[in-house]
Amino acid sequence: MASLMENLIEVLGQESEEYEGLLALSQKKMRIIASANLEDLQRITDDEQEVVSRLSRLEKRRIEVTADIANVLNKDVETMKLSNLIEMIAARPEEQAKLAQIHDRLRSVVREVQRTNEQNKELLEEALELVSFEMNMLQAYKAAPETANYTRSAYNSGAQMGVDSGGFDAKQ
Repeated sequence: MASLMENLIEVLGQESEEYEGLLALSQKKMRIIASANLEDLQRITDDEQEVVSRLSRLEKRRIEVTADIANVLNKDVETMKLSNLIEMIAARPEEQAKLAQIHDRLRSVVREVQRTNEQNKELLEEALELVSFEMNMLQAYKAAPETANYTRSAYNSGAQMGVDSGGFDAKQ
């Protein structure tokens, strides 16, 4: 059991470190979104994918170790939570303290990552709204009404107000 607890503490520590790295990337991403640098945004998104991949592997290991601990304790793995496990090992204060510390650290960092990701999501939505607004403005500018200008032969010239021939074509 002691070996399993050490494995769990080790895996949770690694997960916490990875989440801290993900938090740093998410905070950096916030500045990149604000600066609208698409190349840097692509790079940081690739870096985030690597961290998420490592987190996925660690999560699988954590599930395996937790299942082993549940088997040893004769508990249902589906209902056993880390907070319950911390209470169950009261007889081992050193392991209990380590597990509680890593649990609190992991919970805190995950909350911060969620908060930062929500801010990034809002920034991206605002950027998309701005791009959509600018596209609509360009299209409205191109579809300006015709003037009442006539040629010498008394035909409507077909000129549009405020439009020159070198406009932006959104379909290209």
